Formats: sequence, structure tokens, C-alpha cells
Amino acid sequence: MSWLPIALVAVPLLGALAAFVRAVRDSAVAWGIAVSAAVLVLAAALAAVFDYARPAEMQLQTDQPWIPGLGLRFHLGVDGVSLPLVVLTALLTFLCFVHLAGHPPEGGRTGGLVVTLLVLEVGMLGTFLALDLLLFFVFFEVVLVPMYFVIALWGGAGRRVAAVKFILYTLLGSAVLLIGLLVVWTQAGTLDMVALADRHGSGIARSAQILAFLAIGLGLAVKTPMWPLHTWLPDAHTEAPTVGSVLLAGVLLKMGSYGFARIAIPVLPEGAAALAPWLGAFAVAGIAYGSLACLAQRDLKRMIAYSSVGHMGFVLLGFASLTPVGMNGALFANVAHGLITGLLFFLAGAVKERYGTADMVRLGGGMLRRLPYVGSLLTFACVASLGLPGLAGFWGEMLALLGAFRPAAGLSRPLFLVFMAVGGLGTVLTAAYFLVMLSRVTHGRAVETVSPAAPLEPAPLEPAPLESAAPLEPAGPLESARPGATGAAGAAVGVDTRDGAEPGQGRRRFRDATTHELAAWLPLVALIMLFGLWPKALLAVTTPAVQSLLGSGAAP
Repeated sequence: MSWLPIALVAVPLLGALAAFVRAVRDSAVAWGIAVSAAVLVLAAALAAVFDYARPAEMQLQTDQPWIPGLGLRFHLGVDGVSLPLVVLTALLTFLCFVHLAGHPPEGGRTGGLVVTLLVLEVGMLGTFLALDLLLFFVFFEVVLVPMYFVIALWGGAGRRVAAVKFILYTLLGSAVLLIGLLVVWTQAGTLDMVALADRHGSGIARSAQILAFLAIGLGLAVKTPMWPLHTWLPDAHTEAPTVGSVLLAGVLLKMGSYGFARIAIPVLPEGAAALAPWLGAFAVAGIAYGSLACLAQRDLKRMIAYSSVGHMGFVLLGFASLTPVGMNGALFANVAHGLITGLLFFLAGAVKERYGTADMVRLGGGMLRRLPYVGSLLTFACVASLGLPGLAGFWGEMLALLGAFRPAAGLSRPLFLVFMAVGGLGTVLTAAYFLVMLSRVTHGRAVETVSPAAPLEPAPLEPAPLESAAPLEPAGPLESARPGATGAAGAAVGVDTRDGAEPGQGRRRFRDATTHELAAWLPLVALIMLFGLWPKALLAVTTPAVQSLLGSGAAP
């Protein structure tokens, strides 16, 4: 079954080429669903044939000459660290195409978006399967161009600035990453990631390890993103279309953190030990900064973007502890964040489509009455993200804090206890900003806060202006302002004076969650509950692999 990793990369690539050559239009989304479904089936087959009795060993390997003159090989494989991320990538990509079936992109060019997303999937899956340092870098870079176009062509009003900022930050980070990988190559004489991990830094001088870890860590930190290298993220998330935000938060951020677990820590253990206190300091700074920034946001998507800075701070804190407990927490938080934040961005996109804005003040509250399914799922996702026990968001952050409580030998425990305290404060602030958001958006009276004389802002994706509404006739409590007019979700814009609304204060009446939306959202809900109630399903896979990567020097 060693052909499975090759098939996982080849199928979306061939699907993208076929869609590009055929220039499919009307059937573009159906083609994307079919190809991504095939990739998901292959990922499920990979998980089914994986030997869970040996998760620390690299399995289903394909190792063929790539550039013989330089000793480069096309080496793919999977172990307990990469398997969950491969399945997560295939699942989220498939759900994005399901979402697209009910939400065609603004401005058309659906076929182009399908091709772009399939190429993006190639790079994401290849990053998690690559076992050659240069091959890893190639796949790591493949995702940049399609994500740039996803933001620049199908994003919001500020999409071009956000796309340029995204590509500049990530390209500069990649340049530094490449320098670090070349330092490893010159010192170790090989690019084979399996051999390098087995050596645990043997043959690489301590000074070279520190230099290489600094370069590789900076390159990975840009994409993770680590404070203060995060500033590209809020703009990219805010302007990206819904499917772009889901894949950016759910998968692309994990590529940076995965690099720490696969390359930086096991290949450069002395460099990791020397710079771990700095990594922990930046991690907790990101936790505090991200949480405080969320409290100051009005835009729902921007708030979720800043929350990712805080949540990925817990991932970096777990890595900084250099313990099996902390690294397990980081890997668990990786998967949990992908599921929860992917669901949050799906819901934020649904809210923006229905209301014409993501401004939490302008939304006017009362979503649980207006849109009970959307409001309930938004509440569930927020509660999961703030770390409620019994849901997936709890275990990763708890284990990361536990790793900081007892860091690896040689690290300052008093310093890491300070990190743990700051991280604990971050969990409190996380609960605060999510509860404030829910009180503004889902609770309270369903009163429209924007009068017909003041169009919603920003309005690049807004449906028909409210000023064009015909005069209202007192024909009943629910009277359409413009009979037959439809909003972004296909529901009529109307006026309702129920739920305590004052006379003359209108509110929009939209259709609740659609079949395509529920099909995209409910699998994430199920997995969030599964991993929250049964964390061993994931930890049993990652624990032996983490212990192997840390080697004999791992702290108990």
C-alpha cells in the first residue's frame, strides 16, 4: 500500500489539471467535490491500513531518486505525527467544496477557484507526507501561490493589500527557512528527515544547531503564526472568502507548527534546548496579545483571526517545553484548532452572507431567535474554542500548560511556571472575548441596528440596497420590504416587529442553515465532540511518535 501517499498527492494534481484543460464551468464545483471526495477516501484508506501498533515508525514509504546528482529523493511516508494532519487536510478540503456547492464565489470564475483549491490541496498534503527536507520545502512553497490568488481574486474589498502582505511575509519567512535547511544539509550531509531524526543532532555542532534552529524556527513561525510575525494573518482572514479562511486557519497554520515537530526539535535538539525559553516567551506573548486584541475587535472574522494567534501560542508553548506531554498537547491542539476554527469561519461566512456585514455591533443581537441553527452552532463553536472540558479545545491547551509546569531537564522551571501562569490567564481572556461576542450577537433582542437610510458597511458583498425598498403596507407582522427580493442566502429581506422590536425598526429575515451548510458543518461538530470525549483516539497515535522524535533525552 505504499502507493497511497503518492496517490494522495497525484489525485488532486491530476484533478486540477483536468479542470484547467477542460475549463469546466457549470460542473466545476461538482468536479471539485468528486476529486476531493476521492482524496478523502484515500486518506481514510491510509488511516485504515496504518499499523497503530507501530505509530512511531514511518510507514507506507515511497523512496525514489528525484535529483540523483544532488542526492535528492522523492521520499514520502506517514507516522503518528503526520497521519491526523493528512486526514484533517483531506476532510476540510472536501467540506469546503461541499460548502461551495451552495455558495458560488462572488464575481464568478468558479472553475478557477476549483483549480486553485485543488492545487492548494496538493501542497498541503505533500507538506505532511514529505520525508526529504528539500521536498518538504517545495511542497511548503506550493501553497503560497494558490492561496494568494484565493485571497486576491475572490476576497473582500481589501483583498489585494491582504494578498500582497500574505505573500511577502510568507516568502521572506520561506527564504530564512531555506537557509536553515541548507545549514542542516551542509552539516549532516543528508536531507533524509527519517535519518536526521534518528541521529537526534549527532554530527551537527551545537553552534550550527542553534543557528539552524533560529533560521528554521523563524521561517516556520511566520506561517504558524507566532507573535510578532502574525500581522499578515488578520487581514488575510478578514478579506479571504469563506473557503479560503477555513483552509488558511484549518491547515496552512498547521504546516508551520508541524515543521517544529518534524524538523526543528528532533533534528536540532541542542538548538531547541538553547532557544526553547525564547520560543516559550514569544508563545505566551502571543497568547496574551491575541486574547486582548480579540476583546478590541468589532469584526467577527477579524476576532476569530486574532483568536488563532492566541490558540497557536498554546501550540508553540507545548513545543517549547520539549516534553512528551507538551508536544502531545501541541499536536492535539493543532488538530482541535483546525476543526474548531474551521467551523467558526464557516459560520462567520454564513453570518456575513445573511447580514451583509460581520460587524458585531451592526448585527444587532438576537441571532438565536432569527437564525436558531446558525446561532446555536456558533455558540457551540465558541464554547469549544474557549476550552470547555468535554470538547476538543480543552485537551491540547491543558496538556500544553502541563508541559510548561514540568519542562524538560535543563530548562528553567521557574521561568516556565511564569509562562504557564500567563497561559492560564490567556484561557480566562479567551472565555471573556467569546462570551462578550456571544452576548452581542446571539443573545438580546432581535433589533436591526442599521436604519434604511444608512446602508450596511462595508458593502462589497451586500445584496440590494435598503434604500430601494418599496413603501411598507400594514398588511401583517411579516411584510416584505421588496417582494421577491432575495439576499445572499436566497431569503427575502423583510421587517419584523416581534421579539421586542420598536415600531419602525426593521430587521432582516433570512433562511436558516441550508442543507449544503449543515453537510459541511456537522462533521466538524461530531469530531469536536469525539476528540473532546475520547482524547485517547488521537493521543494513542501521537504519543509513541513524540517519544521517538524526542529521543532518550526526553523528559519524563
